[in-house]
Amino acid sequence: MTSALPAPRRHRRRTPSSALPAFSLYGEAGAPNAPLLHIESIHSRSRLYDWEIHAHVHQGLHQVLWLRAGQVEAVLDESRSLGQGPMAFVIPPGVAHAFRFSPDCDGYVFTVNATLLAEGDGARVGDALQALFAAPRALAPAADAPEVARLQALFDALFAEHEACGDNDPVPGWLGRALVWRLAQLDRRDAQAGARRPRAGAGALQSLYTRWVVLMESHYREHWPVSRYAERLGLSTERLNRMVRAETGCNAQALLHARLAREACRRLVHVAAPVSRLAFELGFQDPAYFCRFFKRQTGLSPSDYRQRTQPPVGVQG
Repeated sequence: MTSALPAPRRHRRRTPSSALPAFSLYGEAGAPNAPLLHIESIHSRSRLYDWEIHAHVHQGLHQVLWLRAGQVEAVLDESRSLGQGPMAFVIPPGVAHAFRFSPDCDGYVFTVNATLLAEGDGARVGDALQALFAAPRALAPAADAPEVARLQALFDALFAEHEACGDNDPVPGWLGRALVWRLAQLDRRDAQAGARRPRAGAGALQSLYTRWVVLMESHYREHWPVSRYAERLGLSTERLNRMVRAETGCNAQALLHARLAREACRRLVHVAAPVSRLAFELGFQDPAYFCRFFKRQTGLSPSDYRQRTQPPVGVQG
């Protein structure tokens, strides 16, 4: 038997504002374009707010709330629903959402910058990201469905690895990709069964940022101009920049440069190849220009960065 939802707090008035609060994690400020993969229990944060999470948005971040058990009243944009676990709520970037939980709720909140999931595995994970986050929605499999046990196991494993791993450990990213893949499969089966259909117009609008992320990951090493990305997305360059800036605070070109620099840093640390070769592999025709680009992005030359990130003598395996 589940606990009833707590009565909504009537004494707290909404603060007058021209925009909804935007958080990295609820109640916490953060750079929206900073790499982030985070998972926590629903209980750990919601109990601090008397089980009620007020309306807010995450700019540039994708979120999944997995309710294994308990009750929830959920608001996704203008849609309001009352449900009971097992349920998954899919929240694309920029979608207003609010929740009121029963005190016996059990589950997780998974928040991720989608570039971390798309990196290195473009097409298949990209397709799953686009399909899953095309529109905000609730997925409600039957309690005895085999997908429930699989999803619960993945969430449990991701939580354990996130708690135990360091910042550079790849395992949370692998498990995050697996979660997105499994949820996208569940979503596809729901759609085929006619359980729900994305609202016309809303899906196309809210999937644009995810489509941009996947497209950027597929072509950043080809040094496409921003206008070509805009054309592929059916947007003007101005509108693409406006959308990306609204989600991240940066324009599209700045994100493309940041992605190239991040890949260069990774290869300088892990690939024992001359800087000139790495420059060509990253799409730079002139290694000298690559060195200037890298220094503008990081403050160090490629050789200095590589030297600073090498392990101390005697530590190699």
